[in-house]
Amino acid sequence: MVTAPAPAPAQPGRGLTAPSTHKGMRAARRSLRMHWQLYLLMLAPIAYFVLFKYWPMTNAVIAFKDYNVVDGVWGSDWSGFRHFERFFDNPVFVNLLRNTFVLSAYVLLASFPIPIILALALNEVRLKFFKRTVQMVTYAPYFISTVVVVSMTILFLSPRLGLASDALAIFGIGSIDFLSEPDFFRHIYVWSDVWQTAGYSAVIYMAALSGIDPTLYEAAKVDGANRLQKIWNIDIPGILPTATVILILGVGNVMAIGFEKAFLLQNTLNMSQSEIIPTYTYRIGLLNADFSQAAAIGLFNSVINLVLLVSVHLIAKRATGRGLW
Repeated sequence: MVTAPAPAPAQPGRGLTAPSTHKGMRAARRSLRMHWQLYLLMLAPIAYFVLFKYWPMTNAVIAFKDYNVVDGVWGSDWSGFRHFERFFDNPVFVNLLRNTFVLSAYVLLASFPIPIILALALNEVRLKFFKRTVQMVTYAPYFISTVVVVSMTILFLSPRLGLASDALAIFGIGSIDFLSEPDFFRHIYVWSDVWQTAGYSAVIYMAALSGIDPTLYEAAKVDGANRLQKIWNIDIPGILPTATVILILGVGNVMAIGFEKAFLLQNTLNMSQSEIIPTYTYRIGLLNADFSQAAAIGLFNSVINLVLLVSVHLIAKRATGRGLW
């Protein structure tokens, strides 16, 4: 009996992948025809990020060049890592790194738990008028510009006209020039920032709390759980994914602390603790016109942030199973 020859095995990369590729392309074209309006709306934000975020990144190459305005970015001579070496060998490098890290870590440690506590407390309030009033009072400072917040802080802490001096006088303490004392700079920066942003951050956690299944509270009530037990066993686990993402993003921005407030609160007397990498980059890049050195410092700062972001993401992913991706 003559047997039919066995069929030839399919060659990888030809008969198996082509149909799936065509199927994916057809699905993409069908989605484009059905939802073309949504894709059209996406063009504007995509163009914004490409033109104003990603394309300018190519100019970071001046960190490795002796940038000359006449020759341009790509016409300037290469310098290698010389500008990075200049920064690392600078006597102020260690102090800048320490000031930036300590201030950023202080901001993170103070600003991360307070919005969570505020959201949990507001979630337990049953009097709607009081709840809305507290929300408005804590949320409103977020819309005040940094310049106004700094101006209010300076007036409040003024040694002659400020309310802080009047309060100290009640207890028989003489006026203190808080803004001239380096040891007070970090506390002023951090707690003014917490006052400004805590209410806005609490809204994110309150939105996460509103998504918790109400049947969990009913089951806890049947089991006889009190308020603290409900918060610990239902509320906190419910907002844990949101808190994890916010913590990862916060750690990823540890070295990217805001320039504006630090620069406005800075003076020659508190410079030993108020001089951070962003303010130093401003002085080097704009005031001294050393653009290559400023680009090198900014690139170094961005690399540190990237390393921190990836590291914390991996740690959180392993510890809680949740991360950014």
